[in-house]
Formats: sequence, C-alpha cells, structure tokens
Amino acid sequence: MLDLPDLLMIGALLAAAQATPGPTIATLLARTVAQGHDGAAPFIVGLIVADLVWLSAAVFGLALLAATAQPVLLVLKYAGVAYLVYLAWRLWTAPVHAVEGGAPARDSRLGLLGGGLSLGLGNAKTGAFYLALLPAVLPVAEVSVAGYLEISAVLVVVYAGVLTGYVALAARARRLLMAPRRLKAVNRLAGGVIAGTAVLVAARA
Repeated sequence: MLDLPDLLMIGALLAAAQATPGPTIATLLARTVAQGHDGAAPFIVGLIVADLVWLSAAVFGLALLAATAQPVLLVLKYAGVAYLVYLAWRLWTAPVHAVEGGAPARDSRLGLLGGGLSLGLGNAKTGAFYLALLPAVLPVAEVSVAGYLEISAVLVVVYAGVLTGYVALAARARRLLMAPRRLKAVNRLAGGVIAGTAVLVAARA
C-alpha cells in the first residue's frame, strides 16, 4: 500500500495532467456546448477506462508491449479520429428544427462510451504520460496490487471530478447561448472544433 503523501502527490499529478487542454478536453467541451450534458457521463467513463488501461500497462510492466504494438495503437488512434469526424459531422449537419428545439440528435450511450475509450487509448499524450512521466516520479515496478488499486481509485475520483467540472462549465456556457438562432452557429462551431481536433490527432506521430 502507498503512503498518503504519495497518493496526494499522484492525485495532484493526475489532476494537472487531466486538466491540461488536449484532444479529449476539446472534444468534451465542444460536444457539451453543442448538445448539453446529456451523454457526457458515458463519454467520461470511456476516457477514464482508457486511462486505467494505460495505468495498468505502466504498473504491470506492459510498457514494452505497448511500445512495440504500433499496429494496435494506430488502429486505436484512427478509431478515435473516425469517431471525432463522425461527431463533427453530426453536429455540423444537425437539422434546424432540432437546433431550434434545443435537442440535437443524440449519439447512443454505447457509441459515446466507445468513442471516449478509443480516443483515450489512441491519445499519444496519455500514453506518454503513463509510460514515461509516471514511472519517472513513481517506482511503478515496486507497486503492489493493493497500491495499484489505490492509484486506480485516486485516478477515477480525480478524473471524474476534473472532467465533470469541465462539463459543468461548458453546460453553463451553453445556457447563455440558448437563443434558437445562436444554437445552429454553436453546433457548427463545435463541429469545426472537433473536426480540427481530429486533424491534429491524425497528424501526431
């Protein structure tokens, strides 16, 4: 088991890493501003599960496997890109009557879960954090199963808090833009942001 100071240090590190703007945060914010907080929970769960997979890879010595499994990582990366493109298209082409009603077409919860999972697993920034930075501040080779479970619990609590906070801020911004004639522009702006994120993710090595 880990000491409380170690857990607090890890929690602070995880909070700083997750709060740093990147593809996942941009996608979460853009989608929430355009479509509201409905569906944010499964997307967040997908992102957290992806981070737990990366954490497991670092703690249980699978870093070498993850580093050599480039074809798998590429598939995951482009699955995330494909999801972002699909989401951008859904937002950009949302029907006027749906926009005016304040309820754009919604993705399935399973699709949102899978989208968050594939985006998180294919995010090079996330992989670099767990396979390079985390071992530099924590002797992951010496972490016991109990310690791993403690770190996992801290990760879930910290990430859920950070991502939910982002959703709350985006939902508040959405309420300020609820005029029907503004919502179509908001949807298209959000779609453009997500499409741009897809391009950035695809262009990263």
